[in-house]
This record gives sequence, structure tokens and C-alpha cells, in this order.
Amino acid sequence: MGLTRISHAVRELRALVLGLGTALCPVVTCAQSTPTGNSGPPVSSSAPQTQPATTLSVQVKVVNVLASVRDKHGRIVNSLTKDDFALSEDGRPQVIHYFTREADLPLTLGLLVDTSMSQRRVLDQERSASHGFLEQMVRADRDKAFIIHFDREVELLQDLTSSHEKLEAALASLTTPQLTRTSGGDPSDQGGDQGRGGQGRHRMGGGTLLYDAIYLASDELMKKQPGRKAVIVLSDGVDRGSKESLETAIETAQKADSAVYSILYKDEESYGERRGGFGMGGPLGGGGMGRHGGGGHRPPEGPRPDGKKILERISKQTGGRFFEVSKKQTVDQIYAQIEEELRNQYNLGYTPERGGAPEGGYHKIQLAAKPKDLVVQTREGYYAGP
Repeated sequence: MGLTRISHAVRELRALVLGLGTALCPVVTCAQSTPTGNSGPPVSSSAPQTQPATTLSVQVKVVNVLASVRDKHGRIVNSLTKDDFALSEDGRPQVIHYFTREADLPLTLGLLVDTSMSQRRVLDQERSASHGFLEQMVRADRDKAFIIHFDREVELLQDLTSSHEKLEAALASLTTPQLTRTSGGDPSDQGGDQGRGGQGRHRMGGGTLLYDAIYLASDELMKKQPGRKAVIVLSDGVDRGSKESLETAIETAQKADSAVYSILYKDEESYGERRGGFGMGGPLGGGGMGRHGGGGHRPPEGPRPDGKKILERISKQTGGRFFEVSKKQTVDQIYAQIEEELRNQYNLGYTPERGGAPEGGYHKIQLAAKPKDLVVQTREGYYAGP
């Protein structure tokens, strides 16, 4: 082949390559803008083009259910599998898609201590047992706890923390109100607030603000926290003067996914010394842990409310458990049972199949173990929607 013919062939080849490259440029540009992330040949031989990865986001509503299982002797059962459970929502069977045994999941704890005058004889024992419980349960690298006391006020003594030193200081500040006598009412429900050392977020009222304490702990602290949550209530269960009702307190704990473990600690001698009925310490005033409250209500005259039934109801409807301090069962032993339970839970997740039923509102959960003689403890339902 002559030199002239070779030079002509080279020129034709260059023209073909340039034309082909120009034709491919729009194709490459379109490929880069498509969501699939596919790309054509490179436009030039300079720095390589990096194609963005495509992410497909799908929102799926998953309901998580924490459960504890005990045998007929009350012993924890932690060897079950997903197939050992039957789950339904509002009577409609559900498929369990997620299942784990939670022994080490981070935990948020709230300790609510009744410091009204009816508890003054048992407060030292409650303080000591609570110290040991928090020492065991709160791991510095994973868990958090807060402490609230309630009597004629609800006061946050220690906000959420992993510090054992801060929790110990808050427990040390637990005291009953100073006794002051006023005309009318019960002296055990009166008093100042000397030596409290709280953090300035509180609600004041008359008597024993149990329902307000549960409401505020759930609404202002627990609702914002992810993962496992449990509230421990130490009280005789008798509410006097709360702004919130029992129903509202329970509903708020349910919406915050907080299980309430109730410990009934009642000093019979203290009740024997009471003079007549329960009085009011004054109108509800101030702000409730950052929110303002209205006036309290005077409880109706009549027999004293059954604190045991009240605490049983709160725990049952929130998925917690009720305990009663007695000669056979000390507060330390009760705390040991709560610790064991919180460290041995099942976490089940499902996507609700409602068959056209409304999405929002309250939905009832039914969870049972298929093996006989096993008792499942979990929340009775949950609130969907905002």
C-alpha cells in the first residue's frame, strides 16, 4: 500500500472516531440522569466519571412488641422461637416478620418515688433498694435513667443520665415534705419543700400526684426516647389532687411505649395515725416539668381508693408488672425480679394487616405462647398515628 493511501485511511479513521464520540455524548448524559445508575461509554479519556448510587426508600409501618414469658412456676422462659408465638391485632392474625431475644438492648429507666407523708416510714428502705437496682441496671455505656419524686408536687430530681454519681445524689435528696399544720385537711398532705435540691421542673398540687407523675414522665421524657423503656413506680397507689386522670396517665404511657412496673409499698402504721380523710394541700399551680397546669380537684368524700387495684391496672395495661412488698417479698427481691425480666425479653415485629380497618387510633394486641402453661406479659395495645 502506498504512503498516500495509508495517510488517507488514517484520516478517514480519525473522522469516524470523532463522529462516533459526538453521537455517544447525549447517550452518556441521559444515562447519568436516570435513576437506575447505568452508564454508557466514557465521554473522554480524562478523569473517570463516578456514577451516583441509586437508593430506593420505602416506608413500612412496623409495630414492635416487647414480651416476657414465664412458666406456671413463675420462672422466666427465654428459649422460645418465633414459631412459638401467636399474634393478632384487633382480632386479626398477624405475621411476625422480626424476632429477637433481647438480653442486651439499651434501656431507658424512669424511677418515680412517692414521697408523701404516708411513705415516710418506708422511704429509707425504698432509697437503699433503688440505689442497688440502678447500680445493676444502668450501664454507663448503654443505659439511661431519670428520677422523679411526687407528693404534693411532681419534681424531676435527676434528668436522663448514665452517671451513677448523679443518680445516687438524687436518691439521697429524697425526703418527705416538712409537716405544717393548716386549718382543714390532713396534715400528712401538707408541707413545704425544704431540702429537695431538684432541678426546678415541677408541678404543684394537693395530696399525692401519682397520675401527674406518670403522665409527665411519659409525655416529657419517655416519649422522646427510642428503644426499650420502663417506668418503676414506688407508691401506695392512692392519688390525691392530680390534674390528670388515671385514664390519661395510662394512655400517655401507652403512647410513649413505656411499660410501668408498680411496687406497692404501704405503711399500715402510717395509715393508722391518719386523722379522718385526705385533705388538699392547696390549688394546683406552677408548671408541670416545663408546662403549666390548671387547678386541681378535690377527691370525693368516701372510702379511701384501693391503691392496689389502681397500680395493678396501670401495670397490666402498659405491659409492666405489679408487685407488693410484704414479709415474704422485700423490695430488694422485687427489684431483682424486675431486673431479670428486663434482661430477658422477646422483641417481635410485624406490619399490621388490618383488612381495610382504620389506621389511626387504638389497636388491641393479643400475644400468646403456643406451648401450654406459659404466661406472656406484654402491652395490651398501642396508639397509631400522631
